[in-house]
Amino acid sequence: MTEYIQINPADNVAVALHSLSKGTVIEVNGNSIELMEDIPAGHKIALKNFTKGDMVIKYGFPISHTVKEVRKGHLLNEKTVKTNLSGLSTYTYAPKFEKQIFAIENRTFKGYLRANGEAGIRNEIWIIPTVGCVNGIINQLAEGLRRETGGKGVDAIMAYPHNYGCSQLGDDHENTKKILRDMVLHPNAGAVLVVGLGCENNQPDVFREFLGDYDQERVKFMVTQKVGDEYEEGMELLRELYAKAIQDQREDIPLSELRVGLKCGGSDGFSGITANPLLGMFSDFLVAQGGTSVLTEVPEMFGAETILMNRCRTKELFEDTVKLINDFKEYFLSHGEPVGENPSPGNKVGGISTLEDKALGCTQKCGTSYVEGVLPYGERLKVKGLNLLSAPGNDLVAATALASCGCHMVLFTTGRGTPFGTYVPTMKISTNSTLAKNKPGWIDFNAGVIVENEPMEKTCERFIEYIIKVASGEFVNNEKKGYKEIAIFKTGVTL
Repeated sequence: MTEYIQINPADNVAVALHSLSKGTVIEVNGNSIELMEDIPAGHKIALKNFTKGDMVIKYGFPISHTVKEVRKGHLLNEKTVKTNLSGLSTYTYAPKFEKQIFAIENRTFKGYLRANGEAGIRNEIWIIPTVGCVNGIINQLAEGLRRETGGKGVDAIMAYPHNYGCSQLGDDHENTKKILRDMVLHPNAGAVLVVGLGCENNQPDVFREFLGDYDQERVKFMVTQKVGDEYEEGMELLRELYAKAIQDQREDIPLSELRVGLKCGGSDGFSGITANPLLGMFSDFLVAQGGTSVLTEVPEMFGAETILMNRCRTKELFEDTVKLINDFKEYFLSHGEPVGENPSPGNKVGGISTLEDKALGCTQKCGTSYVEGVLPYGERLKVKGLNLLSAPGNDLVAATALASCGCHMVLFTTGRGTPFGTYVPTMKISTNSTLAKNKPGWIDFNAGVIVENEPMEKTCERFIEYIIKVASGEFVNNEKKGYKEIAIFKTGVTL
């Protein structure tokens, strides 16, 4: 295996592809460089002598500046470099589009066609509370239906507890309503029981109106303060919903109807070399088929945002993206937090030193397609193609937001590993083969082979086939283990 990679010819750092010992000599652009210290896998090697304040270039862009002198052959990490980010920025629209390479292939997946014309990739029964006070009840109801039916004929029977629906004001209250609405209307649900208390802020009758048009045969409501035995009443409603859901059958659906969310977490120095570019290639393929991909984690766009802005199809979308970025920066600043303080301890151990370093790897997940839509948090998809979605970087909150905008599954790249899943299939793609080997119960697809001499194109072909299998019913690990939950973005006070 190659010892290092210089990602862009303009880079003044290389990335170690495996742990390298002091004294190792590497050849970069015809120059021999002796390593002056041990370099862990995924970390940056100085290819020049840096003085204090010099720009560090990776992916062809500045990712930081040095805070002290660093000699050629030494390690560059969070101890020797610092972010260039600070405060709000002004931007100019300078469109830059790349020619797309994928042809239309007329592929299909086996999905469920819903009454409103949308397609789902799962046929599940969901129990959704309007307020956290009924969490215990919905958990009992889900367990009761699983015990009574054995779960036969549907992909899952799930309760989705959360802490909200009351004691919230303003945006927090609206965010809760929107995410719960999006769940009720999601095509991966064959049937939904909405369970309320009766005295909460998120009043069940008001929430019912908030849904707009919905399939009243597949969505039922129960207000627990208005019934005698809430368990027996709930089970009666669930039996009725179950009888409807088990009639559904998979059928051929054009790949143009598939919607995927793009997410990363527990990133490392390989994320921007293997798994994230793989998702970018797949995203471009899916968009070429007429499908939809969605990129979120707005704080992890800081430092790479101009790349996305200049791929906006229109000036209006550019302006929406500027607002997306600066609104999140203002959110940070209003809480007295710096905009560049993002990489986690795990990111740093894995070789990511600054937010720009992280962002330039993160944004590769959306390939090179035009940006066709920009969505506020909690809003549902309106246009096909590549969309940007407002949500924080937090894994559970961002993955829930991706599912809620209408994504059928979330593609989640990771270099450190994580077991969690949201309420749609949450596929884990490892950035390195060691993780895939050590955590087969977490990782669904290994992109680490890309630095082991498997061409990206071949890996992507295998990945496309796997995505279609998952869309057609094959479970990913979080589904097999029942790791499914939701998290709603909260910004304000709790009464």
